[in-house]
Amino acid sequence: MFELKWLSEIILLIYGCSLLGYFIDFIQNNQKANRIAFWLLSMVWSIQTTAFAISIFYEKSFPVATLVDSFFLFSWILVTLSLIIQRLFAVDFIIFFINLFGFFLLLFYLVTEAQNQMAGNGIELVHEILITHIVLAVLSYGFFTVSCIFSFMYVIQYRFLKEKKGLKWMWRFGDLKRLDTYSFTSVTLGVPLLLISIILGVVWAHVTGSEFYWVDMKTAGSILVLVVYIIYLLLKLMVGYQGKVLAVYNTAAFLILLVNFFLFSVLSNFHF
Repeated sequence: MFELKWLSEIILLIYGCSLLGYFIDFIQNNQKANRIAFWLLSMVWSIQTTAFAISIFYEKSFPVATLVDSFFLFSWILVTLSLIIQRLFAVDFIIFFINLFGFFLLLFYLVTEAQNQMAGNGIELVHEILITHIVLAVLSYGFFTVSCIFSFMYVIQYRFLKEKKGLKWMWRFGDLKRLDTYSFTSVTLGVPLLLISIILGVVWAHVTGSEFYWVDMKTAGSILVLVVYIIYLLLKLMVGYQGKVLAVYNTAAFLILLVNFFLFSVLSNFHF
């Protein structure tokens, strides 16, 4: 549709941040995150509209010339409808799911463009997808690490209170509710980042034509880590577990993460 590759990547980045905000609101009913996500989505709409203006008025081409271009248009329509729905109707959950679909449409558009133009900018885009995959994975692991530390502090504080020991340290650890909330928030941030990272890893392998191993230890381990932390969210939100039970579970989940990060990387045939 247009040659401004970097513009599409900026849209995808802002779109991803907006989606993360809607996910936080979806999990925690966080109105502040919802408002930030709305304004980020408005930025996405503005940039997409600018892209259409460039295509129509500068290139003299309406962006439906190919099936690939129609994905960009489809994504723009979904963003537009999302903004209208959020302003006129109080149906928050549908906004998250609409934009989840719209985000993958835009990602598919970029990936298909990269496949069609493997020379030059296409190679650069594929390289950037790999870098983004790695950065998001490590960033998600960072959030999971912080969450584990909060859970570990929760367990220590819980023991202090139960046994009435370490009284001079209690106020420095913080109250149990706050530690539990911080741990939950960190996992809430880490899960979508790891999910997007895994998807980008699969996309990178597909675009480059690399032989991809679903049974590879590192790949399977990353999916296992994602599932384990999704279960954590389900236990918290749907089953109603909280406090020490979740703190212990979170600590065990982090041990699985460490095994995946160190041991499975060594045993991997696909990663290095």
